[in-house]
Amino acid sequence: MTVYVYQTFEMKQDKFKEGIGNLSEIKKYRNENYDHKVEILTPATGRDFTYALLATYDGLAEMELQNKKMFDDEEYLKLIEDFFLENIIQGSMNTQIYRSMNEKVQNKEKNG
Repeated sequence: MTVYVYQTFEMKQDKFKEGIGNLSEIKKYRNENYDHKVEILTPATGRDFTYALLATYDGLAEMELQNKKMFDDEEYLKLIEDFFLENIIQGSMNTQIYRSMNEKVQNKEKNG
């Protein structure tokens, strides 16, 4: 069952250019070094400086394994430390975890 981790945060306006650069580095590093997919979501409407990361995992166990690997990786820790301390507004981060609906449940609802 696919698991989605949706993290929103607000960029500091005076650090916007640096923040976007750091965010792109984080995305690239995670996509190249870990077994999950990360996308950067930019605002189309709403709060202009609120951005999001969307990470997709093969399941909860895979999410836990990849998170352990990331937080054991000194290079990754340096990337996120610089980004979170320098480029986002403190207290603005919100993380939500979703999972895809089981196919059997979806089919039961359609036919049911």
